[in-house]
Amino acid sequence: MHNQNQGPPPTGLQVDLARRIANDIICRIHQAGTHLSEVSLARRYLVSRTPVRAALRLLAAERFIEARPNSGYFVPEVPGCTEPPSLRARGMTADEIYLRMIDDRAEGLLPDSFTDRDLQQRYGVTRSVLAKTLVRMSAEAMIEKRKGHGWRFTHALGECDARHESYRFRATVECGALLEPGFKAVSAELKRLRAAHEELLRNGEISAQAFFALNSDFHETLARFSGNRFFLQSIRQQNHLRRMEQQSAAMRADTRFRESAAEHLAIIQALEDDDREWAAALMRRHLLEVSKLG
Repeated sequence: MHNQNQGPPPTGLQVDLARRIANDIICRIHQAGTHLSEVSLARRYLVSRTPVRAALRLLAAERFIEARPNSGYFVPEVPGCTEPPSLRARGMTADEIYLRMIDDRAEGLLPDSFTDRDLQQRYGVTRSVLAKTLVRMSAEAMIEKRKGHGWRFTHALGECDARHESYRFRATVECGALLEPGFKAVSAELKRLRAAHEELLRNGEISAQAFFALNSDFHETLARFSGNRFFLQSIRQQNHLRRMEQQSAAMRADTRFRESAAEHLAIIQALEDDDREWAAALMRRHLLEVSKLG
């Protein structure tokens, strides 16, 4: 394990970028044996070559990628269940604040409306890092500018019409992900998901929090199998929107936790049988049934 105390700690941008590259390697977007070119990575992630160079050094120090003398960095063989390396930056990164705000909103710790100053005081972050987070959340329709001053959460999925639209969108995207030409299910991951669902169903009572965590894991894992980052990004965004509504959803008794878990198991079985057409049909029916609860 590389000791990040050897020299100045990396910046938030470098850490966020290293994590994105690592996750894309795990998702097979960067295939084993690929040369990780600074120029192509800078173009893909819309940054300059300087943070790319630093991010690659971080991943090489963690032995997550291979550094070859006079040749650069290369992607090694990475098992599907591999976790990205644990990296630390100077203070919170933009990605960390993004996830922290989603969690705090879900727990009712952030009000409907807020200002940049409110968030800077709460999280102790710089204005530039916070600005990147707010731009991202605004682009993903999680927040919007208030007339005059500050921001407000959009409550997007709290509205019945928006919830139905979300599930119809997910049915299109998630079924498409299952039918991608590059889709490749990882047997060990399917077994892990099956075991987690069966364990959940053995419990006497299923909490909203436990089901939401497993539900997000299920849908994002299948999206990763597609090998297409745009499917994964879309599904993650939808899960983040749902996460912010979790507090209000947890107040209701959701009688479909067990039914949804059983439907997930049927989809897992179809993938284990290498029948992606049937898996996609089951996924569409599952998502449209859930949408009727709104």
